Amino acid sequence: MRHVTAAVSFSLLLLLAPAEGQQPKHTPDVPYVPTPNEVVEAMLKLAGVHSGDLVYDLGCGDGRIVITAARLYGVRAVGVDINPERIREATANAKQAGVENLVKFVEADLFDADIKDATVVTLYLLPSINLKLRPKLLADLRPGTRVVSHAFDMGDWKPEKEDQVDGRTVYFWTVPQKK
Repeated sequence: MRHVTAAVSFSLLLLLAPAEGQQPKHTPDVPYVPTPNEVVEAMLKLAGVHSGDLVYDLGCGDGRIVITAARLYGVRAVGVDINPERIREATANAKQAGVENLVKFVEADLFDADIKDATVVTLYLLPSINLKLRPKLLADLRPGTRVVSHAFDMGDWKPEKEDQVDGRTVYFWTVPQKK
C-alpha cells in the first residue's frame, strides 16, 4: 500500500511540475487536465455564446475553449493561465487554428486577472478553487455575465442550468444584479 501511495504522490508531483526553465510565477492551484472537446462545445452552447461576446477562460491550459469559441462563434476570447508553458502551447494552438487575430493568452494568476470586460467566463478548476473564485466573479463581473463550469459547482450559488455530456456535468450561472 505504501508503494502505491508513494507512486501516486510522485505521479501527481510530475503532473504539477512544469518542465525545467518553465517555472510559473506561483504554483498552479489546479493540475492541467484538458476539457474534452464535446464538453467544450457544450459549455459554449450552454453559455449562449454569440457575436459580440468576449469569452474568458480562467485556467485555460492549451487554449481549447478560447480557440473553439473563436472558431465556432467568431468571438474574441482571452485565456488566462499561470503556467508559461501552457500559454506558449495555447498561443501555438491558436495560430495553428487560424484564430490568433481573435484570441489572446495572458500569463497570470486567475485570482489577479482583470476579467471585468468578460461577457462569458468558463472554468474547469476544482470545487475549492471555484468557491474561492466566486467572490471575485461576483465582484468583478457585470450583472448578466454568464459563467459556465465543467464538473464543479459553486456551493450555495445554485446553477440556473445543468447539462450532461458523456457523463460529465456542465453548470451555468448568470451574475446577478449588485445589491
